[in-house]
Amino acid sequence: MARSISEPRNTRSPYARRRRHLMRMAGDDAIVIVPAAAERIRSRDTHYPYRQDSDLLYLTGFPEPEAVLALIPGRRHGEAILFCRERDPEREGWDGPRVGPEGAVEAFGVDDAYPITDLDDILPGLLEGRSRVYYHFGRDAEFDLKLIGWLNRVRAQVRSGAQPPHEFLELGHLLDELRLFKDAGELKLMQKAADVSVAAHEAAMRAARPGIAEYELQAELEYVFRRNAATPAYNSIVGAGANACVLHYNANSGAARGGELVLIDAGAEVQGYAADITRTFPVNGRFSPAQRALHDLVGQAHAAALAKARPGEVWDSIHEAAVATLAEGLLRLGLLKGKLEKVIADGSYKRFYRHKTGHWLGLDVHDVGDYRVDGQSRVLEPGMVFTIEPGLYVDANDTTVDAKWRGIGIRTEDDVLVTKDGARMLTAALARSADEIEAFMAR
Repeated sequence: MARSISEPRNTRSPYARRRRHLMRMAGDDAIVIVPAAAERIRSRDTHYPYRQDSDLLYLTGFPEPEAVLALIPGRRHGEAILFCRERDPEREGWDGPRVGPEGAVEAFGVDDAYPITDLDDILPGLLEGRSRVYYHFGRDAEFDLKLIGWLNRVRAQVRSGAQPPHEFLELGHLLDELRLFKDAGELKLMQKAADVSVAAHEAAMRAARPGIAEYELQAELEYVFRRNAATPAYNSIVGAGANACVLHYNANSGAARGGELVLIDAGAEVQGYAADITRTFPVNGRFSPAQRALHDLVGQAHAAALAKARPGEVWDSIHEAAVATLAEGLLRLGLLKGKLEKVIADGSYKRFYRHKTGHWLGLDVHDVGDYRVDGQSRVLEPGMVFTIEPGLYVDANDTTVDAKWRGIGIRTEDDVLVTKDGARMLTAALARSADEIEAFMAR
């Protein structure tokens, strides 16, 4: 039996609006199925901290595991159905309180809620009569098999008049497009995540000194995150010296020696929404001439990319502007040789710049959304949020370049919102240029 309450639910909540929008896109003869993220074992019987599936979080705000959302457009007895764990005083004494089906209706505004143990009995009936199923096939193999089993049960009743779905569509084709454009509430949370991240990077810069361990700087960062009710949005990268040239370095076990740069790529997550910032600074507070030359060049590439972050520009133009600036600078500094057009065309610049200049940002650090539409680079529109993150990385063992460049890794990354008039940098408060960084560290 469904569990519900009689008082009106908040149908104006952002979650209710998102569900209605998604159901309009799916159509009246569709069903949308979104399972919760599974709990993950860290070792033996200990778990990683639980993080809800981003799609379920976007549509409900529901934070617990062992849940499934079913959206059934036009269903007379309720369009938004949530299956979740029942209240259990014994387990709650070990693991903390649960919402329960009754609480799910009241707190999260769904039309009905059932115990998750009833999913096997109820979901086949919700599938029956629907022509299309929207679901993320291939993401959770165990749930894929369950869904196929429920579909087969409906198919087995065809001779009795049952009408099974005949079309199975990737949910991301609809939902990713919705999530790409951030509403006012999302932008407020993303700004909070950015502000917390700025404060954390500043704390790390203040703590920096020759001999400090990378993990000590990580501790400074993540203390600020936790003090502000945030968590790391991803594994913090703190790379000193040549470690900064490893793009996904996260051992954070080395030490910063005097004269070296430290690259910190770290961002806070606030209520599911991520920030993503990278800064590179001298551990002793002063850039060497070679370090400054490369840092300034990355800054010029950042500015060139940011100039393309406005409505009507295409996504690829951001990367192209950064590449052109970096390649020209590398030729000027003697790290590359030849003609500008050639080093761009043949990819010679990738020896020092191996990654793209940005990515979508939101509930996921590398957020959902197509970068190309109908084979063409996506046109930027207001409400999109992404990173701009050019960099340069000179291998410590590269004997083909002057010794002064070797082992220098630099990246400068900020979070940018496209507005109707241009762009707004959510992370603008953090020192960015070499002059600004040196002045901040001197204070």
